[in-house]
Amino acid sequence: MKFKTVAEAFNYYKDFNNAALEKRAQEIAHVIETDANADVESLNIELRGIKEAKANNADKDVQGAETRGFNVLTGMNAGKPDEKTFGDDVFDTKEYRSAFFKSLLGHQMNEVEKAAFDKGMQIAEKRTDLPTGSGDVPAILPTQTLNEIISKARTMGGLIAECRSFSLPSKIAVPVATPKDKAAWHTEGAAVDSEKVSIASVTFDGYEIMKVFSISAKVRTMSINAFESYLVQELTACVMETIADALINGTGSDQGTGLLSGITWVKTGAGKNNVQIAASGSFTYANVVETVALLKRGYSNGAKWCMNNATLYNVFYGMTDQNKRPIFIADPKAETVGKVLGFDVVIDDNMPDNAAILGNYAQYMGYNMPEGISIETSRESSFRKGLIDYRAMAIADCKPIVTEAFVLLDKATA
Repeated sequence: MKFKTVAEAFNYYKDFNNAALEKRAQEIAHVIETDANADVESLNIELRGIKEAKANNADKDVQGAETRGFNVLTGMNAGKPDEKTFGDDVFDTKEYRSAFFKSLLGHQMNEVEKAAFDKGMQIAEKRTDLPTGSGDVPAILPTQTLNEIISKARTMGGLIAECRSFSLPSKIAVPVATPKDKAAWHTEGAAVDSEKVSIASVTFDGYEIMKVFSISAKVRTMSINAFESYLVQELTACVMETIADALINGTGSDQGTGLLSGITWVKTGAGKNNVQIAASGSFTYANVVETVALLKRGYSNGAKWCMNNATLYNVFYGMTDQNKRPIFIADPKAETVGKVLGFDVVIDDNMPDNAAILGNYAQYMGYNMPEGISIETSRESSFRKGLIDYRAMAIADCKPIVTEAFVLLDKATA
């Protein structure tokens, strides 16, 4: 059926339920994509009519809920949403998620979504770690979206997929278990002196990560799911990759502390944790074995090598032991890079050339994001260009939790 006006399409579909409307919209999208002779103009009119019919259904649902909730004795509308019905976990609700993206897209919220969004803003105002400016409070990313960003970051590979992820307040010392000495045999009746246990702890600071990106004003026409998918991709690339780089190269000055600068690398004597060859020398099998030997047994369970792709293939790929057997074994069956002397290899392009760190990242290297990611929108700065600016900001930190859980094999610089 062809419609000449949007009103005609709306009148036809106004009594359809949302499932039928969604099904027809998908059919139209399929026709537009696959049929080169399709009447696109007529189909677009029909789509707009379907969209208005869905909006009409939503309005009727809200009005119906308010009518059903009206108490004739008290004169109060129990069905009208109240922000007090949302707790501190409001960021994990579907109402807040919908409201969050509608606020970014400039779409109108219904009463339930507005109540959830207002509750989220109240919580955001109380968070002292959250950056604010010009009297505006940035909107906190919904929990579901933040989890998707972190999950996507872990599929990027590299060290961030191996490290511990925290969501703790800044400046709080967190105890971390470390390998302990075994118990001793006891002679019956003999006194046993108590041992004072030294507990390792980590205190994360709060450093700002900020990214501003602009996209066309036509973003207002995107669906919530499509915009969320775009935002996840963008924030994974700009925020999580910044953390991924800091895990290795962070200086600790206004940024997280990385492995290379956060550990004192000792090349000789007591406390040695770094095997370094001369700038003109070559890596040998003996160097690799010596490096593995430096890592204490308690940390070697679950330890992995971290290096970049060039180091793997230039240093380890062709190296053999004394019996001419390769020390690097590829593992395509398990869909991993492979192993060097029995330890899994993690490829991270943030590692410098001719350097490999062996350590237990899953337990003793971590990053912290206490407040997730906040988003602010501005339609003023790019007014003449027809763009909308989005500013993403996160408070984060990273650092080695126990430094003796890592050893380094590298080459001196010329």
